[in-house]
Amino acid sequence: MRQRGVLPRAIITSAQAARREATGTLREEVEVDVTREAVLARTMVELADTLVDDFDIVESLTTLADRCVEVFDISAAGIMLVAPEGDLRVMTSSSEAMRVVEVFELQAQEGPCLDCYRSGRPVVNQDLATVNGRWPRFSAVAMQAGFRATDAIPMRLRGQVIGALNLFRSEVGSLTEADVLSAQALADVATIAILQHRSALDVRLVNEQLSQALNSRIVIEQAKGMISEQGQLDLQQAFARLRNHARNHNVRLVELAAAVVGGTLRVDSLDVLQT
Repeated sequence: MRQRGVLPRAIITSAQAARREATGTLREEVEVDVTREAVLARTMVELADTLVDDFDIVESLTTLADRCVEVFDISAAGIMLVAPEGDLRVMTSSSEAMRVVEVFELQAQEGPCLDCYRSGRPVVNQDLATVNGRWPRFSAVAMQAGFRATDAIPMRLRGQVIGALNLFRSEVGSLTEADVLSAQALADVATIAILQHRSALDVRLVNEQLSQALNSRIVIEQAKGMISEQGQLDLQQAFARLRNHARNHNVRLVELAAAVVGGTLRVDSLDVLQT
């Protein structure tokens, strides 16, 4: 006969297991938060580090896109910047599928990134299945590419908007308020870094410098195509191999791409990605 006031062993064991599970879950959540904050802090430092002679806008923005995918649990991220002529250009995308969608968005002149740039305000938590009337052509192409939701964060400083940070998800979901604030902070730091770098140059060189950055993307795309064809890789893998070699040998991405395109560096001599 059980003594009064004494809980059965099964209940005690169950309570202990539940407490251990709750403690483990809490520890995992804390570890995730710490990791997330560490990545955010490291990214901001890297983006702010423009006081170097070899500051590379394309490399910095590629880092920003990659880190956004890592931090915000999204499928892809990309960045558009305004060209000296006044139109937006795709500067970097974390996936080839997103790059194709972003290029189409510019051609169709409709989509969240363009609305964000034009208004200077975030366009967030857009379920593509429910906004077909707003962006009919963009939504169809984006969903066909496997994306289901989008967000766009302005790259701005005071009243000056220089582009947009674009976040795509393959599943319907939404950014939290904290996510939006963090994404805006990253976009702001990147904007300040770019504008600070420009201001350090002679005014006459500002447009030339941005044009060179845009032309860098063309060279990189050409190199990606060559690596993809010769290495039998998809374009995303080709870019990863190009970037991996540049980092391993401390070479600027655009210089390495130019060497590949110009034939002074053979594709088969690029470092092989470790799987």
